[in-house]
Amino acid sequence: MTTEPIPTPTANRGWTVTFAGLGINLALGILYTWSLFKGGIEKEFGWRGSQLNDPYALCCLVFAFAMIVAGRCQDKFGPRLTASIGGLLVGAGFVLCSTTTSYGVWLLGFGVLAGIGIGFGYSSATPPALKWFPPAKTGMIAGMVVAGFGLAPVYLAPASQYLLGHYQVQKSMLILGIAFTFIVCGLAQLLVNPPAGYVAGPKPAAGGAAKPVANHATPSEIIRQPTFWLLWVIYFIGSGAGLMVIASVSGMAKKSMGDLAFVAVAIMAIGNAGGRILAGTLSDKIGRRWTLCLVLVIQAVLMFAAIPVTASKETLPVVIVVLAA
Repeated sequence: MTTEPIPTPTANRGWTVTFAGLGINLALGILYTWSLFKGGIEKEFGWRGSQLNDPYALCCLVFAFAMIVAGRCQDKFGPRLTASIGGLLVGAGFVLCSTTTSYGVWLLGFGVLAGIGIGFGYSSATPPALKWFPPAKTGMIAGMVVAGFGLAPVYLAPASQYLLGHYQVQKSMLILGIAFTFIVCGLAQLLVNPPAGYVAGPKPAAGGAAKPVANHATPSEIIRQPTFWLLWVIYFIGSGAGLMVIASVSGMAKKSMGDLAFVAVAIMAIGNAGGRILAGTLSDKIGRRWTLCLVLVIQAVLMFAAIPVTASKETLPVVIVVLAA
């Protein structure tokens, strides 16, 4: 039950919430530009080997598990407060990183604080938007909201490249931390659930009742089902493959594209965001299961194709960019 004031439903309220969630994810997608920061960190801090990947890996891990707590927070206190907490934590993590070159502090700032913040923001952006729309549109709406996370590198890649070139790593982190705090916390104020009893879509005919869209089950009941864990493992494997590409694409492209490697990150982001909207819309048409199967099959084929492509020294940059996108 939410403690937020209940709004008067309007035709456009759902779209306001949707675009606010999209904007929040556009800011939180800074995670996807780590491959750009990694080069600056190696040059300025002298980090080597696993040190260059550990803050990113820890952030992904913390982000994932923070979403469990954030989901409960969103259910109890509403998306507005949950997203605001996320914005404050991401900002605090980035500001902390801006004060030092210490590997341990970066693990805490980027890996833990920013990871928790991204989890809180991401978890609170999609659920309120879905509640304003009928089931036939939830795939498309979910795709639009989460597309912001994938699309973020389109502007963050050149912006980060500019900041790193003019202000170096630490000051860039400070600028981004302050900016994201204001952006996420500001847009969070637009996130609100529909009032109790609100039914999205056409009203039922006189004498009829609204058709239930799903069976209600408690979290403890859901996690006891084998299908839940099967789905969890499928998403874990699929997301892991994508995150590996995201973390490495700039480094792969830099070998042949030099300072223009950020273009590869931006183009990949367009594919990432477009795929989310396309898959969400497709799932409304052919169902969630068949869409997921199709996506995973395509991903598997491309990951196998990436082995000879990335191993060859003669591969054209455009091939790597297209494959990643």
